[in-house]
Amino acid sequence: MHSDDGQPKRIAQLETMMNDQDKLHGRISFSLLTLRLGVGIVFMMWTLDKLLNPEHAAGIFERYYLTPGLGASLMVGVGVVQMVLVLSFLSGFLRTWTYGLITVLHTVSTISCYKQYMNPWEKPNLLFFAAFPMLAACVSLWLLRELDTWTVDSWWKSKKTMVVTEKTPQPIN
Repeated sequence: MHSDDGQPKRIAQLETMMNDQDKLHGRISFSLLTLRLGVGIVFMMWTLDKLLNPEHAAGIFERYYLTPGLGASLMVGVGVVQMVLVLSFLSGFLRTWTYGLITVLHTVSTISCYKQYMNPWEKPNLLFFAAFPMLAACVSLWLLRELDTWTVDSWWKSKKTMVVTEKTPQPIN
């Protein structure tokens, strides 16, 4: 028989590596949560504008999206639908769809302000450039959505897994 004195060392290395993976997963989850909250805050403010100040929101649509004549009641309706989307996004519900829709909406919003990008030094056009890092955050969230585990979807999946595990018959010893 041959004794391997290196085995405890290999086990310790594996445990350290697993702990490092857990830490990395936690940092990734936290980072994605902060991105989601940051994007969500902006979308929440835009949504509240549609609900609380629909005339202003209609003016934004007319100026940047070239859609004149939208009434306040239509803006409130859009705001209600957008609120459902934003709350779903913030909670991480239906990540593929909500992260995707948020990304598409923000892409349209970013593109619609092209005139402001052409004249950045005119006030307040420089502020419009903040749309680009937010768009990068939206795209990153969508691409990394499976790693964003501090979400309703992940919680729901873990509950379903626990239920299935509890109902699985156990062998009798």
